Amino acid sequence: MTEAAGHPRDLPLARARALVQRAVDKAEQLGLRGGIAVVGASGALVTASRLDHGGPGGMARATSKAWISATQQIPSTEHLQRMTTLPAPISTGFVQVSPQAVFPGAGGLPVRDDAGVVIAGIAASGATVSPFLPTGIAAEVVSADGEPANPEDLLIAYALGIPYVGQHGDDRARWQARFGDLVVAPQDSLGMVGAPPASMQPVLQWARDLCDRVISAAAARGLLVSVTVVDPAGDPVQQDRMDGAPAAGVDVAHGCASTAARFGCASEQVAVRYGSATASLGALHPAPFLAVAGGVPLVVEGRLVGGLGIGGPPPEVCAELAALVAAASTTP
Repeated sequence: MTEAAGHPRDLPLARARALVQRAVDKAEQLGLRGGIAVVGASGALVTASRLDHGGPGGMARATSKAWISATQQIPSTEHLQRMTTLPAPISTGFVQVSPQAVFPGAGGLPVRDDAGVVIAGIAASGATVSPFLPTGIAAEVVSADGEPANPEDLLIAYALGIPYVGQHGDDRARWQARFGDLVVAPQDSLGMVGAPPASMQPVLQWARDLCDRVISAAAARGLLVSVTVVDPAGDPVQQDRMDGAPAAGVDVAHGCASTAARFGCASEQVAVRYGSATASLGALHPAPFLAVAGGVPLVVEGRLVGGLGIGGPPPEVCAELAALVAAASTTP
């Protein structure tokens, strides 16, 4: 059976990581903070990264828009236009049967293979990653080839290596509101100029190193895993799914990591502490909650700094891997 005739495959993790890294490099160059996510055409997350000081919520918004672009195989702005013109029962019903599309914002784009087949979607969002122009930003930074641009769409176009096309529909209006009639020459536009490798993201690099060590240890044992590192409140900093790993592992890893971080103990210990009340704990906060083995708190120099969760293999195996890697964690 040839590759073309075989079962569809998501964008491989290594290629997805490379796309996200390009976006991170550009974000740092432009002084932006937020999250970037890549979701496979299957609808399962492949990888996501949050820049330092990116703030909570951006990763979830980016993931939702990436899911839309990957599964609907269109820019999320086109999906948004459809959703706002459909009768309410249809648009509401779509979200009910597709809860991953709960944030149908513009800015996500499909990722295609060499044959033009959609194999993923990519999107960004966060503290200063948006279509709005941050206070104090230079006009040259939000200009592409002499034309107005916006931070969010710049990151995605740069990551994909494609010409800039605004996805939010009002670049010029926002430009004029901020810069008036100022004109930037094409040669002075910095929006799509090559960015140096990011070097000021110590927390993100720490989280990636943890994920890399989990993936390396899993591969050495012949395991396929998903791994998540979250901040103390349970918001993801780094998420990865190994090629071929089961889709549910993404959610298990996030749930275990969030539980370990928020409660400050191994995720399965929450059930021991709270007994029959455990089932009610998930309703206390919107962060994912899963009180089974697989998540451990991350403590550095006596301070709780986050959680590490692994999903896919049996919970006890995930817990062993998580504990092994967390024990070697160093200061972010």
